[in-house]
Amino acid sequence: QVQLVESGGGLVQAGGSLRLSCAASGRTFSSYALGWFRQAPGKEREFVAAIRWSGGSTYYADSVKGRFTISRDNAKNTVYLQMNSLKPEDTAVYYCAARTGYISTYYGDYAYWGQGTQVTVSS
Repeated sequence: QVQLVESGGGLVQAGGSLRLSCAASGRTFSSYALGWFRQAPGKEREFVAAIRWSGGSTYYADSVKGRFTISRDNAKNTVYLQMNSLKPEDTAVYYCAARTGYISTYYGDYAYWGQGTQVTVSS
């Protein structure tokens, strides 16, 4: 059974940085894509970034391109989201998700989800 556990959220001032981690277990993830989504109060869950475990190809939402970086550590079975130049509009609960196959930006394509971690950016 796939388990995803996020950590690293918190409160940061605008312009600051945070690094989120997603520890994955229960499978060999070589055929998986792992993504980060976020959901702010009253808004739909939106795609942030994703990485294909095998090969490491990545894809980003336009809103975070150039500020966020997704990466993985094969030895630790962990995916990271480095978030720089944070803005108040980045405030949301951030979720890690996994799916077999290629990267998708649609949350409905992901079968496995973590519990989420809160990121709050103050102005």
